This record gives sequence, C-alpha cells and structure tokens, in this order.
Amino acid sequence: MGELAADKHVKYIISVEKKKDSFESVVMEHLRLNGAYWGLTTLDILGKLDAVDEEDVISWILKCQDESGGFAGNIGHDPHVLYTLSAVQVLALFDKVDILDADKVSNYIVGLQNEDGSFSGDIWGEVDTRFSYIAICCLSILQRLDKINVDKAVEYIVSCKNLDGGFGCTPGGESHSGQIFCCVGALAIAGALHHVDKDLLGWWLCERQVKSGGLNGRPEKLPDVCYSWWVLSSLIMIDRVHWINKDKLVKFILDCQDMENGGISDRPDDAVDVFHTYFGVAGLSLLEYPGLKPIDPAYALPVDVVNRIFFSKK
Repeated sequence: MGELAADKHVKYIISVEKKKDSFESVVMEHLRLNGAYWGLTTLDILGKLDAVDEEDVISWILKCQDESGGFAGNIGHDPHVLYTLSAVQVLALFDKVDILDADKVSNYIVGLQNEDGSFSGDIWGEVDTRFSYIAICCLSILQRLDKINVDKAVEYIVSCKNLDGGFGCTPGGESHSGQIFCCVGALAIAGALHHVDKDLLGWWLCERQVKSGGLNGRPEKLPDVCYSWWVLSSLIMIDRVHWINKDKLVKFILDCQDMENGGISDRPDDAVDVFHTYFGVAGLSLLEYPGLKPIDPAYALPVDVVNRIFFSKK
C-alpha cells in the first residue's frame, strides 16, 4: 500500500492559495471561502496550520462579511449560509470565533428558517437539507442553537427520509450520500439521531463501496474520493462503519494522490483539486490513518477544535 504524501499536499494547498490567476483560482473566485475552509482544515489535520499567515486569513474573512451578518464566498459577493459556515469553521480552526458578533451572524441564519422548519440558503429562497445542516452546525458552533425552532428543523429533515433509509434534499428527493451526511449530521448535533433507521441506512451506505474500494454517492455511479467523507462520517455517526472494508478504501484514496506535485483527485489519474484533497485527507482521518489529527464526523472540524469550542473554560 502507498503512503500519504503529506508534505506534498501541504505545498500544493499553499501554492493554490498563492496562484491568484490560475484556472483553479478563477473558477473558485465566487466560493473562495469554501476553498479556504477545505485547504486550511486539511493543513490542520496534517498538523501544518502554522504554514499560513493567520492574520492575513482572518482579515480577509472579515472583509467577506455582509451587513446582514452573513458571509459571502469572496469580498464583494452576496452572502449565503454555505460561506457563512465556512467562515465560522475557519475562525474556529484559529480559535478566533470570539471576534465575531455571534448574535449578528446567528440572526442572519435565524432569518432564513421557514415556517415548515426548513432553511433557505439566502434571500433568494432555495430550500435544501444542506442548508438545514449548515444552519444547525453553524449555530451550534456559535452556541446559539436555541435561537431557532430546533424541533421544527428536525421535523423537516425527518420528512426528507426515504423508504431506503436515506435522505434527499427535499421531501421525496432521491437518497444521496451528500444529503445523508447533511441530515444525519444535523440530527446528530440536534440530539435527534433516534429518527434514523441505523441498520437500513447503514446497509444503503455500505452498498456504496465498489470493487476498487472507493465509495460512490448513489447506486450505479463511479466512486469518488469525496464520498470517503460523506459516507464514512455518516456510518461513524450511526455506528456502522465496521460494515465497510476500511483497508480497501484507504488504498483507493492513496491511489488518487499526485505523488509528484501533491493534491488528491476524485479518482486515480484525474486532475487534483483542493476540494478532493480535503475530503481525501479527512476520509483518511476518519479511517484513523497514522499521523493525522482526528476529525469530528458531525462538525467536520478537528476533534481538538470542537473540544475547544464546547469544553474550554470561557
């Protein structure tokens, strides 16, 4: 079995951040805050967060905040819950959540909860269980979860549960590994995992492992490194991770590395990107690969960061 080229991945992440004119930077312009979360969390899991200039990162993040309290994907763009969570998560990595006006940020999120308990992503009103997870996760990190109607939020997520045990983006939507992570993660944080049929969902999730050892997002699809996170974290939260072949999955992720220039791709021999590099390294962390910091499956942040948020003496 190959080894994780940790130093190469660190160099790759830092180089992407510096190449402002590259194709990757241009296509990520509108979601740079998500990219910062993927890259910086990867560095932290690898124990190399000190490779970046903390003050530069934080001052840039604060410039992405909108008057509404929400954050945009980059300076001058529109706010959205997707970027708001990334901003809060990155600040948590640096132990700087307290520089935020937590009430202002949480009021932005609270204002996006709908009558039925669902959440819109922004003022334009798209509804998706991803946004339910983001709202619950973000408010929990800010310790403001009591500002929303949690029971209604849980009720809406449960209404998106399917007969196969999985969850969709809205009621009746197809079960998908990414949505399942969002729904299971939200229910875990809200203390409502009893709504999940763990055996039925566990079976659906472990069926996502294909011959190569990789995991796919739904039946008949190709494996993709990012599902190492979405599927594994869900299996861990419902205590069914022993139902897959961990060694084969580790090998699949390691086979997706660019051993020369660093970075991880969706599947072997494809082009690498920050997104898959993060989910590959995070997946290996969940698999307890040696030398990596453990990551929390619900909050998608290193365990020591989560412990600091909830257990440090204020």
